[in-house]
Amino acid sequence: MKINLTKITTYTIIIFIIGLFFIGLNKNNIYDTKYLIGKKIDSFNLNSLTSEKKISNLDLEKNKFTLINFWASWCGPCKDEHKYLLELKNQHNIKILGINFKDKKNNALDFLSTLGNPYYLIAKDKKGKSSVEFGIYGIPESILINSDLKILKKFVGPLNSSDVKEILKFTK
Repeated sequence: MKINLTKITTYTIIIFIIGLFFIGLNKNNIYDTKYLIGKKIDSFNLNSLTSEKKISNLDLEKNKFTLINFWASWCGPCKDEHKYLLELKNQHNIKILGINFKDKKNNALDFLSTLGNPYYLIAKDKKGKSSVEFGIYGIPESILINSDLKILKKFVGPLNSSDVKEILKFTK
């Protein structure tokens, strides 16, 4: 009787592990954020990177369009997309909020001093927890919103020239 109970327990555990494995294989691991389009961003309150000021969703309501860009000085793709952010900075209908992700303040400020500052406001997310609430899975990522704080588009990965064209179509 003891042997049968041991065999049954062992087989049950093996079947359970195999079942979990197959469930994991069938799960869609592509981070699909299309469900965010058309939804309002949640209210937030972040510390500024450069001052003691708090930055919140209320600051964004003043803008016709806001591109929220999640970046860090240690992020190689963030450096690649930076020239496109500088290009967007000169557009009158759009403001860019930078959210610095898990970075050291001095490194972030050096990054902006060297490459230029495209942001009208810069918040910090030192632990990365606030970015997750925006639906951010990695950096760089950007979210385009309107004055109603509705998400128009989410860009996963570094922005490129075709992304800039798409952003400009939204903001004209």
